[in-house]
Amino acid sequence: MLSLLFKLRKRKNTLEEAVINIQQGDSILQNELIEQYKPFIAKSVSSVCKRYIDETDDEFSIGLIAFNEAIEKYSADKGSSLLAFADLLIKRRVIDFIRKEARNRSINMDLSTENNEDPLASRIESNLSVEEYQKEIEQEHRKEEIIRFQNVLIEFGLSFNEIVKQSPKHADARFNAMTIAKTITDNEILKEALFDKKRLPIKELEKQVNVSRKTIERNRKYIIAMTLILEGDYLYLKDYIKGVLGE
Repeated sequence: MLSLLFKLRKRKNTLEEAVINIQQGDSILQNELIEQYKPFIAKSVSSVCKRYIDETDDEFSIGLIAFNEAIEKYSADKGSSLLAFADLLIKRRVIDFIRKEARNRSINMDLSTENNEDPLASRIESNLSVEEYQKEIEQEHRKEEIIRFQNVLIEFGLSFNEIVKQSPKHADARFNAMTIAKTITDNEILKEALFDKKRLPIKELEKQVNVSRKTIERNRKYIIAMTLILEGDYLYLKDYIKGVLGE
């Protein structure tokens, strides 16, 4: 039997197009896709666990379920590839699993008095190690998220450093720019124009917002960047947006 990857190339279909077929009910293709990407799943899980992952590991099973979830929930409109979305979802689910297991171990330590160990001391030591591990993982994921966002910005002729430098200096200006970005995400025509042409639909925007053309043009790059964050799967960058909006 031809491999799924070869069949996709033969039909000149993209991975995302295959997912659309799966979402429309092609369960055979779904099973083939999951089987084909087991090495990818293992690699994503391993990056979280910091060790070799075998298909018999519980963490791999969590990753498998998360990959299937990514297939079912994926939408190309979000501005990222299926594999980028799946990688993020797998890591989140595995981290949630590790946290749950750590909490369970902490509870078991409270109940244990073997070898005259101090349960409280054991729990504190366990909680500290889990907290440090979580911070390390979150820091790694922030870096990965920024790299992923940088790659999307390149498609629009922008760079992350450029956005940082040209961010509006005043809070009200940032708020107005963010409001414009939200207007774009809420309007299918504006959003489609932005993603298709890779530039801000300024003329159409003027009709939708109470902001001058000059202001829109001045903050054009920042508005595009914020729109991409709103539309994408960016856990940490969206926290920044909440701060700008005062949420």
